[in-house]
Amino acid sequence: MATTAPSSTFSYVCGVERSLGGRSWRWRGGHNQYADAAGGLGDDILTQLLLARGVTRDDLDRQREPKLAAFLPDPSIFQDMDVAAERMAQAILTREKVTIYGDYDVDGATSAALLIRLFRMLGHEADYYIPDRLLEGYGPSGEALVKLGEQGSSLVVTVDCGAMAHEALAAARDAGVDVIVIDHHKCSPERPAAVALVNPNRLDEEDEAAAHGHLAAVGVAFLAAIALVRKLREGGYFEDRKEPDLRGLLDLVALGTVADVAALHGLNRAFVAQGLKVMAKRANTGMSALIDASRLTRAPISSDLGFALGPRINAGGRVGESTLGVRLLTTEDPEEAALIAAQLSQLNDDRRAIEAEVQEAGEAQLARQANRNLRIVHGEGWHPGVIGIVAGRIKEKTGRPSIVIARDRKTGLGKGSGRSIPGVDLGAAIMAAREEGLLEAGGGHAMAAGLTVREDRIEALSDWLEARLEKQVSAASAEASLGFDLSLGPRGLSVELVETLEKGGPYGMGWPGPRLAIGPVHIVKVDRVGSDHVRLVAGSREGGSIKAIAFRIADTDFGQALLALHPGTQVWLAGRAKVDTWANTPRAELHLEDVALALL
Repeated sequence: MATTAPSSTFSYVCGVERSLGGRSWRWRGGHNQYADAAGGLGDDILTQLLLARGVTRDDLDRQREPKLAAFLPDPSIFQDMDVAAERMAQAILTREKVTIYGDYDVDGATSAALLIRLFRMLGHEADYYIPDRLLEGYGPSGEALVKLGEQGSSLVVTVDCGAMAHEALAAARDAGVDVIVIDHHKCSPERPAAVALVNPNRLDEEDEAAAHGHLAAVGVAFLAAIALVRKLREGGYFEDRKEPDLRGLLDLVALGTVADVAALHGLNRAFVAQGLKVMAKRANTGMSALIDASRLTRAPISSDLGFALGPRINAGGRVGESTLGVRLLTTEDPEEAALIAAQLSQLNDDRRAIEAEVQEAGEAQLARQANRNLRIVHGEGWHPGVIGIVAGRIKEKTGRPSIVIARDRKTGLGKGSGRSIPGVDLGAAIMAAREEGLLEAGGGHAMAAGLTVREDRIEALSDWLEARLEKQVSAASAEASLGFDLSLGPRGLSVELVETLEKGGPYGMGWPGPRLAIGPVHIVKVDRVGSDHVRLVAGSREGGSIKAIAFRIADTDFGQALLALHPGTQVWLAGRAKVDTWANTPRAELHLEDVALALL
C-alpha cells in the first residue's frame, strides 16, 4: 500500500478538480509534509492521519488516546456554574423537591438521566418532566413550570432547553420557583430570569469557556455534575458517605454527544472515547437493554450511537411517549428496561414509515425550487416528529440548507426544523428572522434550527431567508470540496488498514472518519440495490476487486451519473473504508462518497 503526501495545501488529490459529484478533491489540510526533520517518512499511518489534521507533534500522544483528564476544564470557568452548583447542593442538603426538565430528544434525555442518576448517587431522588413534542412543543412553558411549583418543586433544572425561554422563566420566578438552566443553544443578549444560566454559548462568556461552545447539553451537564460534587465535598458532605465516581456517567455523555451531532474535537472526543469504554461494561441497566434491542453483538462504536442507539431514544419523543428515553436510561429494573427498549425499537420502525411518507411529499415540492439557495417545503398534517430527519435528507440530496414545516390547520401555525451545510449559519438566520417578527419562536445551532411560524408568513419567511443566506450559500457551494486523508493503490484497501484507521477515532461531526482516494481502477459493474442505493464493483490491473456502495443516492444527479458509467471506464473512488462481516468473513469495502474520471 502506498500513501501520497500532497506538496501543498491547495493541491488537488489525484488531480481531481471536478468530480462526478461536482466537487474538487483537496487534502484535508494541516501538516502536508510527513517527513520528519531527519528525512524519511518516519511515521505510521495513524501518525500521518493526525498530522494531516493539524495535530502538532507535541500533542500526538494526547490525541492518539483522548483521556478526560487531558481535556477537562475547570467547571468554574463558565458563567454561573458555581452559582448553579451552590443552589443544587443547597437543595440536596435541605431535602428540597427537585425536578429535572429535559428536552424530548437524545441530548435532552441523556442530560436529564445524567442528573437524575447523579442525584440518586448523592442520596436524593429527583423527579423529571419531559414535555410532549406535539402538545407542548420545545422548551419549558410557564404553565408547566408553575404547575411543578404547585406540586412541590422548589427547584427546577432545565437541560438542553431554557436559554431562550424568557417568558416561561419569568412566570416561574413570579411563582417562587427557582430555575437553573443548563443548555448549549444560542443565546440572545437578554438574560432569562433564572437563578443560573450555564451555557458556553452565552454572549458574555470569556474566551476559555466559549471555546467549549461545541459541547452538547449532556457535556455541560457533566461539567455541572463535577462542580456539584466538588461543592458538596468542600462542605464535608462525603465525610460519612462514599463520593460518587462520575466516570460511570460517561456512557450517557457519549450517547448524547454523538446523537446530537456535536463536533468531536477537544473535550467531546475524550467524552466519547471514554464513554464508549463505560458503555462496553454495561453497568447501566437501561443502556444495556438498548444495546440488546439494537441487535448489536459487540461493544458499541461511535457510529452505533448515532445510527442505532440514538434513533431509538429519539423515537419516543418523535412519535411515541416523550418520557420513554429518560425512563429507560434511569431504571434499575432489567425487565422494565427490556420492555421499554423493545417499545422504543417498535416506535423507531413506525418513525421510519412516517418519515418516508413525509419525505416523498416534501421532495415532490422541490422541482419548483431548483434555483433557490434554501429549500423550504411544508405540508398540512405532517408529523412534527420526523421533520428534522426529512430536512436532513433533503439537505443531503440537494446540497442546500433545508427546512421542513408541518402545518396545523387548527392553530394556523407551522412547526419547522432545518438542517444546514458547512459555511451557512442557519441558527443565526432563524434567530434574526425571529427578531424581524417573521417567527413566533425559533433558534438553534449553525447546522440545525427549529422554528414556529404562522401559516400565512411561510412565503415571507422563505423570501427573507433566501435573501439573507444567498451569499453564504453561494460561497459555500463555490468552495464545494471533499477533504482527504490518504490516497491508496487499489490493493491497499484491507481489513488491517480499517483497523489501523479506527484507532484514530472516535469519529463523527468535526472529526470525520478518514476519507480515502483509491485508484485508478476500472468499472466492472454498477447497479441499483435496495430502494435507492448504488453498488459498484471495480477492478485493477494488479488483480483483485473493490466493492463499494453509496447509500440513498440513486435518484440524485450523482447517483444517475454513477449508474451511467460503462464497464471498463477508468475512475478514482472516494469514500470511507469499512469492514463487511457478512457470512462471518471480514472483508474491506468502501462506503462510496464520490467518483472521478481518471485522466491517464
